[in-house]
Amino acid sequence: MQRAQPQFTINLDLLQSLFQSDQGLPLLLQHVLNQILQMQASEQLQAEPYERSEDRTDHRNGNYTRSLTTRVGTLKLHVPRLRNGQFSTELFSRYQRSEQALILSLMEMVVQGVSTRKVTEITEELCGTSFSKSTVSDLCKRLDPVVQSFNERDLSERTYPFVLVDAIVLKVRENRRIRQMSMMVAVGVNDQGFREILGLRVGDKESYANWHDFFGWLKQRQLRGVDLVVSDSHAGLVQAVQTQFIGCTWQRCQTHFTRNILDQAPKTLMSEIQQQVRAILTAPDEETARTLLNRVLEEYGEKAPKAVKVLEEGFEDATAVLALPEPLRRKLRTTNSVERLNEEIRRRERVIRIFPNRESALRLLGALLMEIDEGWSSHRKYLDMDGYASWCKEQQEKWRQKVEAEAS
Repeated sequence: MQRAQPQFTINLDLLQSLFQSDQGLPLLLQHVLNQILQMQASEQLQAEPYERSEDRTDHRNGNYTRSLTTRVGTLKLHVPRLRNGQFSTELFSRYQRSEQALILSLMEMVVQGVSTRKVTEITEELCGTSFSKSTVSDLCKRLDPVVQSFNERDLSERTYPFVLVDAIVLKVRENRRIRQMSMMVAVGVNDQGFREILGLRVGDKESYANWHDFFGWLKQRQLRGVDLVVSDSHAGLVQAVQTQFIGCTWQRCQTHFTRNILDQAPKTLMSEIQQQVRAILTAPDEETARTLLNRVLEEYGEKAPKAVKVLEEGFEDATAVLALPEPLRRKLRTTNSVERLNEEIRRRERVIRIFPNRESALRLLGALLMEIDEGWSSHRKYLDMDGYASWCKEQQEKWRQKVEAEAS
């Protein structure tokens, strides 16, 4: 049997209700989803209704009604039953986990009495129904284990040569006070070249202790093979990297580094200094980068002494990526990959503004990052890692020869 094609039929009455009634859109969505369920049943059975086929795996046995809450209201769906087995569909279990978390966060705000009348109206509009503490509790029980399982999963199946980390500040209500907290996120590039969300945590602040615990937690989950960590120059973060990943190289984010330099540059020289810095950071090798650095130090040492000082002091860390094979450098120069994640997080965070508790923040943002992670796994590779393993062996051999030469 060929795969069922998504061809939907809509009767005239339903089409007219779409334009003449407030219930038109829910009815239309309900109609389409019911047809999708019947198509999925046909695929699972390998036969259409009443079709005689040697490939048929089972027979239909009627339907049962199940509700699905969406933004447009509560839909009544007719889920197929099978005679000898159980019909399986991901329509309910995977229905927009991040949207469920968003709704749940808004609901919690109302239940805990920290919301406004407007938030109540928005929440009920999103849910399509009224809610209570028991409703919130039931949703938590379904969603929290899924997010926790993802965030605590074992990482031993792969090695992660490259790790990019960043933090974002959130407002969280705790002990009847609004506090600023840091959500720390780690993104890894595995040995196959695919990106993964390694984990997220909400801490009191971005400090050495919190970053040290965060990296330790990742290592407890069997994070291994880390060769390069990319981040901004937060002192506590850098110190934690050096403590937890001994022998690993730290790459200072070049976007943040350039911004730090320009913050110290005279406005009249910003444009040309930016061009000079860009030439240094994108140099083909370390020798060329150092030559360009010396020219900038000589030309702008007196014109922009503060900017030149930042450049000189951060040069080694900002060009650490030049030691890697050229095809890997462009995407490991900066934390831009994590910054894009932060933009997605901010889109949701602006709706909530103040999370009712830490658990709510982890639930919403964890569900969002799960969906992003699933998308990454189905897309093309982030990095081509074919030559990386052989390059590592070459570097190890050169190091061995150097040690032997020094010892003799």
